Amino acid sequence: MSTRRSTIRHAANAAPRARGWAHRGHPGYWAFLVHRLSGLALAAFLPLHFLALGTALRGASGLDGMLAWTDNPLLKLAEWLLVLALAAHLAGGLRLLIAELWGWSDQQRTFIALASGAAVAVSLLFVFNLVG
Repeated sequence: MSTRRSTIRHAANAAPRARGWAHRGHPGYWAFLVHRLSGLALAAFLPLHFLALGTALRGASGLDGMLAWTDNPLLKLAEWLLVLALAAHLAGGLRLLIAELWGWSDQQRTFIALASGAAVAVSLLFVFNLVG
C-alpha cells in the first residue's frame, strides 16, 4: 500500500478536531465576524461620505439638496446601522486591545458581552437622539 493511501485512511479515522474559537458556535467567532464585517461596511461607506462632503464645496445649494435627501426614512435607518457598525467596530477593537495587552483568559465571553452591550447602547442612544 502506498504512503499516500495510508495517510488518507489514517486522516479519515482520526478524531475530530477540538472546537476552538473558530467554531461557529463560539462567541469569539461571532465577535471576529462582526468586527470584520463592520470594518468592511465602514470602508464601503467612506467614499459615499466623501461624495456627500464634496457637495458642500459646490455651494450651499448642493449641500442643502444633500441634507434634504437625508431626510428619507430609509436613509435614517442606514444612518443608524452605520452608527451601530461604528460602535461595534470600536468596541470590538477595544476588546482586542484588552485581549492583546492582558492575554487571552477565561474572561473572553465577558469582554465580548461588554463590547456588544456597549455597541448596542451607543446605537440606541443615537436612535433616541435622532427620534427625540
